[in-house]
Amino acid sequence: MKTIVIYFSTESGKTRKVAEEFSKSTGADLFEIVSEIPYSAADIKWTNPLARCNKEKLGKKDVPVAGKIENWDEYDTVYLGFPIWYAGAPNVVNTFCKGYDWSGKTLHIFATSGGSGIGKTAEKLAPYVSGARIESAVRVTSASEIR
Repeated sequence: MKTIVIYFSTESGKTRKVAEEFSKSTGADLFEIVSEIPYSAADIKWTNPLARCNKEKLGKKDVPVAGKIENWDEYDTVYLGFPIWYAGAPNVVNTFCKGYDWSGKTLHIFATSGGSGIGKTAEKLAPYVSGARIESAVRVTSASEIR
């Protein structure tokens, strides 16, 4: 069986950098979650109540994802990374997760954040990864912190 690092990152690239470093250091495959409509800097400016990220989160909206992992069944271990939005995963990550059967997968969650801790991120993600065994959930600033 194989390992894959899946991540969603905004234009700041913090999560992308961590995911790429971890994938390279472990030899795991790498997949980026991309919204069908890319996020602009204005879209993720959470201090603006009308920003797209706020409308999606508060409206509990699904966010269409571009691309799919075709050989999903080959992976038994998944590392899933994203920036923390509203003390959880961005809706685009939740939508992505709903599109797969997580049965039998071991899941390691890593998140980047400007100030939030990991909190209940794993618990909030759990309904979207039903069947997975969530092994760890950590807030990271570098790939070396992923467990």
